Amino acid sequence: MADTSDPLIAFSGENLTCIRGERMVFSGLGFTVVKGDALVLTGPNGSGKSSLLRMMAGLLPPADGVMYRDAMDIRDDPEGHRGGLHYVGHQDAIKPMLTVSENLAFWAGIRQAPAQVDSALALFGLAAMADNPARLLSAGQRRRLNLARLAASPAPLWLLDEPSVALDTASVAVLVRLIAEHRGTGGIVIVSTHIDLGIDAPKSLALDDFTANRASAA
Repeated sequence: MADTSDPLIAFSGENLTCIRGERMVFSGLGFTVVKGDALVLTGPNGSGKSSLLRMMAGLLPPADGVMYRDAMDIRDDPEGHRGGLHYVGHQDAIKPMLTVSENLAFWAGIRQAPAQVDSALALFGLAAMADNPARLLSAGQRRRLNLARLAASPAPLWLLDEPSVALDTASVAVLVRLIAEHRGTGGIVIVSTHIDLGIDAPKSLALDDFTANRASAA
C-alpha cells in the first residue's frame, strides 16, 4: 500500500456507467484531473453526483468502465487507493459515544502520517469542545468535525459531497481556504455542490450530459 502522503499525479475515469436498482443513472462518463486541480460536479438531484463520488472512492463498483490512479487501475490496489483519499459524504461519520477529539483521532489514526488533531479542531472552531461527547454536537458542529479530517491527516485526493451543508459562512470560508492550500501543494479536490463555493479556476463536469434521459433524446 502506498503511503497516504504520496503525491498523486493524475486520477481519471473512462466510459463509466452507474446502475442503481434497475435504473441507469449515467453512462459513458469520463473525467481526468491532475495535481492541483479542482473538479466541480454539477447536475440536478438524481443525476448521480453522490454515486460518482462513491464510485471514485472505491465504495461503489461501476457497472462498466475503469478508473485509473496514476495510470494504474484502482481495482489492482483498492486498499492503496482508499488509503490515499479523504471521502466526506452526506452522512457525518461520527461515533456519538466518543469525544470530539477521540473521533478525529480515530479517523486520523488510520493514516500512516502523524495526525494533527488539535490544530484541525482549532481550525474549524471545535477546540473548546474537544472533550465533549460527539452526541451533543449540532448538525453544523458535526459537519465541521467531519471536515476537520481533511486538516488532521494528509491524503492527496479529496472527494467532497455537498461539504457546505449545515455550515455557516465563516466555516465555508475555512473550507475554501483549506481547498486552496491543498491544491497549492499538488492535491486534487473533487466536489459536488449546489452553491458557488468560490473555488478558484475549477474544472466542471455536468453529469446530466451522461444521463439516460439525455441519451434517449439524442
